Amino acid sequence: MASFHKPDRLAIWFLAAANLLLPIALLIFATGFFPYKPFISGVNQFNQVDLESRPEAPFEKVVFMVVDALRSDFVYSNNSGFSFVQSLIRSGDAIPFTGHAKSPTITMPRIKALTTGSIPSFLDVILNFAESDTTSTLANQDTWPLQLSLTKGGKINMFGDDTWIKLFPKLFSRMDGTTSFFVSDFTEVDNNVTRNVPGELERADWNGMILHYLGLDHIGHKTGPNSPNMIPKQKEMDSIVKIVYDSIASELHLVSTLLVLCGDHGMNEAGNHGGSAPGETSTALVLISPKLKQISKGYLSPVPPPTDEFRYYKMVEQSDIVPTLAGLLGFPIPVNNLGVFIPEFLPFWSSVQDKQWLLRKNIAQMMDIVKPAFSSIPFDIPPAAVYCGDPSGDANRLYCGYHNATQSLLSDSDLDEGINHAYKFLHDVQDTLGSVSSNYNMSSLVGGVLVSIAACIVAVFSFIRAASSARVVPSSLPILVWISIIQILYGIMMFASSYVEEEQHFWYWISSAWLLWLYMARYSSSKISTVLACVVALAASRVIRRWNQTGQKFAGEPDIAKTFLLSHNRLLWILAIVTYLFTMSKCHWRSPSRLSQLAAFSSNAFTLLVAMAFKVDFTAADAPELLEGLPFAIRIQAMLKHYSLPYLARHVFSGVSFSILIPLVLDRGARAKAQPVSGKLPIPFVLTRTNKSQSHRIYTQPSLFSY
Repeated sequence: MASFHKPDRLAIWFLAAANLLLPIALLIFATGFFPYKPFISGVNQFNQVDLESRPEAPFEKVVFMVVDALRSDFVYSNNSGFSFVQSLIRSGDAIPFTGHAKSPTITMPRIKALTTGSIPSFLDVILNFAESDTTSTLANQDTWPLQLSLTKGGKINMFGDDTWIKLFPKLFSRMDGTTSFFVSDFTEVDNNVTRNVPGELERADWNGMILHYLGLDHIGHKTGPNSPNMIPKQKEMDSIVKIVYDSIASELHLVSTLLVLCGDHGMNEAGNHGGSAPGETSTALVLISPKLKQISKGYLSPVPPPTDEFRYYKMVEQSDIVPTLAGLLGFPIPVNNLGVFIPEFLPFWSSVQDKQWLLRKNIAQMMDIVKPAFSSIPFDIPPAAVYCGDPSGDANRLYCGYHNATQSLLSDSDLDEGINHAYKFLHDVQDTLGSVSSNYNMSSLVGGVLVSIAACIVAVFSFIRAASSARVVPSSLPILVWISIIQILYGIMMFASSYVEEEQHFWYWISSAWLLWLYMARYSSSKISTVLACVVALAASRVIRRWNQTGQKFAGEPDIAKTFLLSHNRLLWILAIVTYLFTMSKCHWRSPSRLSQLAAFSSNAFTLLVAMAFKVDFTAADAPELLEGLPFAIRIQAMLKHYSLPYLARHVFSGVSFSILIPLVLDRGARAKAQPVSGKLPIPFVLTRTNKSQSHRIYTQPSLFSY
């Protein structure tokens, strides 16, 4: 009978303490990483004086067209498919900007910035994937769509990304949402939006129409910004702009309509987004209307590549569109706005009083946020002249800037100077409150890190105690040293953002060094088979490095998966099937009971078949071109036409769970009967199969065969 060492009780307590400290560390760190953001409830309204003195708005309706991931160069560069938009820029019918999207560059946070004028937080990244209306809604917040519906009394319609419907669950009169999580095609997802446009342009019962196109973002995620599908998609979006513009220019009920073309975020060279790389934060922002010829003589377009990457025209914050729309359409600025009215549109008003009114309202609205944020400063009391000679600190600087701006606007001596002082103050508030919204609590961050370090130390004590009681042989100590070195180096690397972005290279070199160390450890007694195994392992490691380029720096470079395998789909599926069969063979479990062996084999076979079927069905939805010329795939699709992808996924992961549980149960039963159990738990290979099922890109899966 096999004897088992009884675990040391103190080691168990140490391990339990370490596992208890980890969630505590996470909670402490999270309180500092998701800082308090000033927020004002309610909806802004004009008082009676405002209603009598407000300037006349040049526009009555707006078409807000969001093209997901519309990077600035997609519209403004020489290599652009937006030829019609560029012609409008040259003629003065459009005024272009480079919109700066603050991180995180994810759709939901960016929509919040584009509608409220506020600065999103990283907590919105989590909410971006939430399906509940209670966690992802702007129903109780002040936004320009809400203000437009209240002020103009008309309807707001929305067609496109259903994120808008989740954010504004009861606002839209007519809507047609499309999902953004399956990049199945580049055309149908946008056709479902465009089909509503002609009919809506013929109606006169709306004041706002929101269009959110996803196809360009899908192309970026699948094949990157240099995809051959990118220019045709840009031309398609350009044609939509032409349809809307022609209607504005010809239809009487649309004569006072403003078209806004913008991106919610950009993309990097891999086609992804979420971070703060220049390509991810630089978006196109174009305001279009025949009325703009009154204030614009046109701009050069297309523009040569700028020295400042992706900055083709004047850089404005995306939040600046909110007060600008408020002024151009004549509704109150949302209460949580941190945007600044774009000065290029002030010439719409010839009256000095009208321009001053717009800027005073922008200042007054921002001061409603400044005062609670710096409650110790008496902003309503004018300062002494000597006090503002050299103000120190954010609060004092804003205090002096506020009074300087308001006094300059009230003065009739120099209008330009008053406007300059007002914009200087507004941008100062924008920068200061923007940093406050992302001003992380360093004490909590450091506290969370220290508690996690304490958890690691306690875990080390637990290991040492368990190892000493179990009398670990000296030959295993070098492995423990290796693991410790890797953990220390990895922890140090996480303090450098560039290493975080290119983390995969750390593991490439560590895995190669680990393989060499394993070979050197057996060098004295190594046979030719050992040398050959080492060479094959190193070669496989090298192949993995070139299989799929990731990270930021080399994401768009050629690799095996996208450059070769995508054009040889038969070879791709052969490799995928071989990988599935290999993992199944390694998951085989041998037991004294034939019935148990049959149960284990049946579980593995069922999981394999369902996983393969799931992968074929998922590929049909995600990349149908990879199934062309494969008869077996057509038959599998026909068999599964009545089953949804979530239904198949549940069966796959249920099978994986059984593949783990059956060996554990059999092992326990054999030990209870004092029977020898042949083989080891195949959990690593079961987990490899799990990773294969989770990976949505079929061309990445054969690389798992190397493990």
